[in-house]
Parts: sequence; C-alpha cells; structure tokens
Amino acid sequence: MNTEVDQKTIIPAVKSQRLISLDALRGFDMFWIVSGEGIFHGLANGIKEKHSLIQNQTDWQIATNENLSVFERGLVGISNQLHHSPWNGFTFYDLIFPLFIFISGVSMPYSYQKYFDNKKNGNDASRAIYFALIKRTLILILLGIIVNGLFKWNGYEHTRFASVLARIGLSTFFAALIYLNFSLPKQIIWFFSILIGYHVLMTFVPVPNFGAGNFTPEGNLSAYIDRLWLPGKLHRMVYDPEGLLSTIPSICSAMLGIFVGTFIKSASPRFTANKKVLSLLIAGVIGILIGLAWNSIFPINKTMWSSSFVFFAGGWSIIIFAVFYYIIDVKAFNKWSLPFVWMGTNSILIYVFAHGLFNFESTAQFIFGGIIRFLPLTWQQAALWTSVLAIQLFLLKFLYDKKWFLKI
Repeated sequence: MNTEVDQKTIIPAVKSQRLISLDALRGFDMFWIVSGEGIFHGLANGIKEKHSLIQNQTDWQIATNENLSVFERGLVGISNQLHHSPWNGFTFYDLIFPLFIFISGVSMPYSYQKYFDNKKNGNDASRAIYFALIKRTLILILLGIIVNGLFKWNGYEHTRFASVLARIGLSTFFAALIYLNFSLPKQIIWFFSILIGYHVLMTFVPVPNFGAGNFTPEGNLSAYIDRLWLPGKLHRMVYDPEGLLSTIPSICSAMLGIFVGTFIKSASPRFTANKKVLSLLIAGVIGILIGLAWNSIFPINKTMWSSSFVFFAGGWSIIIFAVFYYIIDVKAFNKWSLPFVWMGTNSILIYVFAHGLFNFESTAQFIFGGIIRFLPLTWQQAALWTSVLAIQLFLLKFLYDKKWFLKI
C-alpha cells in the first residue's frame, strides 16, 4: 500500500485470487464518468438537434417523440440516465458512486485474507494494517482536495474540502475496521444499527427554522451539519453531496460489498458457483424491495445517502456484480471485458487524470480534430469523446501490459 508515485508504488501485479469480474466491473463503473457520459450525451445532443427535441433544464431529461427510431430512443434514454436526480429519486448515474464503494467492499475479504491467516499463526500485523488504512484514507482525502482545485490557491472559503475520493476513503476505512474486528453476525448488527440510527437522526433531530424530519435540500439535518461544521466551500451552497453526516451511511454501502465478497469467497459445499450467482440475484432483488419500502418514510436520495438509497443502490450493485461474476469468472467469457479491466486496475489514476490532472479533451482535439471537423457539427461532440476514450484506453493498456498499477 505504498502511495508515492514511483517504482515503489507503480508495481507489478502478483498472482492471487483476484476476481477478474471485480476489476472489469470497477472499470465499467469508471468508464461512465471519465468518457462514457460524454459519448452518450454527444449522441443524444445530435439526435436532439436533428429532431428539435426539448430538454428540461431542471433534470436535463430530453423528451422523445414518435419521430425517433427505436435506436434513437435508446440512445436518448441512456443519456437521460446519465444525469443525477435533482433531489429524491434514482437514475443510473446515481448508482455509479455507491457501486464503486460496494466494489471496494467486495475486495476486502480477498485483500485481508493474508492478515487473518497470519493472525491465526500468531503473527498479528494489526498495527501495520491500521497504519496502512489511515495512510490510504488521508491520501485519498488529500487527492480529493487537489482534484477540487487546492493548488489554484483561491483561498480557504473558496476551496472545497469534501470530495468523492474522501468519501471513498472514509467509508472504506470504517467498513474495514468493522470487518477486521467483528464477526459476521456483529458486522450485520453494525450494518443495521448505522442505517436505522441514521434514519432516526435525520427524522427526529430538529433543524433550526425547519424542524425535525425535513428532507428538503436546505432543511435536512445533514445539510445543516455541513453548513455548521464542513470547512471551506459547500458544493451546492446550502449542502454538500459528499458532506459529513451523509458519509456515515456510505459505510454500509462498503459493508454490503464485504458481505458479498465473504459469500463469494466462502467454500461451502452447499453453494456451487451457479447457486451463489442465483443467491446474489435474489439478494439484490430483496435489497431493491427493501429500498422501495423504506422510501415511503425516508426517500431514496443520493445526496442525503438515505438508508433507503443504500438498500436500493446496493440491490442493483449486487445484481450487476452477479452478472459480471457469472459471465467473466464462472463462465470464463472474459475477452470482451479487457478494456474495462485496463480501466479498473488503474481506476484511481484515471479518475484523477480525467478530473483535472490531464486534459484529455484538448489532447483528443489535437490528435483527431482534423478528422472530427469533417463530421456534421451535431455529431462532433460524440466523436470528440470517443477519441478521448481511445486515448484513455491506449494509455491504460500500456500501463496494464507493463503491469504498472497505482496502489493507494
């Protein structure tokens, strides 16, 4: 877990029980936020211009009509799913973040197997493990602030300290502490205690001028705590989507992954690989149904990371993982997934590059701009982002072939 970017940190992979499907799913998840959304928004914008469609400026949804082909409707539908819900509700784009945290949880039973083996043999490396966890978390928090523009030096009040990377670091840190120190039954108790406790806090602790149980953007308890105690700039003026209190239930998104990883890794003769996949699909549907039921009293909401959101997003995460696991690891049909594996094995690196460290759009324009300009104007955005993806995959394949992976 060395984190300096040199030959000590960009290191060759070693043989392990690593799930190929997990790397592929991580890459699939990352694809949408580093180039995929640009491609599909570009295609949808081309269709919008062609058919003079109307786009809602509140939720960014493009309305379709009877003049569109089935294929065009599909492309617009995908684009519409690649926007966050304005507040309550759920889109595919709302799934990307909790899915990444879930994936981090799935990997933990594999990552910490050596630790448990050594502990059984009397070689307790707890201090080293905890030090590595703390270091990883602090580095992710710092990287998040850098991605937010730390080195623009805009001043304390204009610097955003909360971030996606910080939430990944904090949620997986506390989930790992629970996993390393408690048995599975006690982990389950922790899981439900956090979600129920969070619901109780959000429902019954009053917010000045708004009262208790107010789930509006400015009136909910999480937003109020952000305004009181979150340093620097809030991303949405009156709240931050990666704020303080709402980070607590995100621990449970990682814990859902831990439960799945523990189940997949188990060697019980009762469960063949096919039975494990079927069990995961059933568990995913149950999670979705619990989320929908909880939604009636605590809305599915990504920004608040509501308890219903954890179950609903978690259910979908389990289902998607089960599909990837079955196709790639169980059936060994995996060649198609290689581009996702390239991206998934260097996910933090490509995220940081795509969100400020490297301007892929300018590079794509420089390399492919001469070709792109011959296309109709309405399709140039999609072509540009397809070029961005090509450059990203070229670089990621190079790193993968060299077995250089940034480990944090």
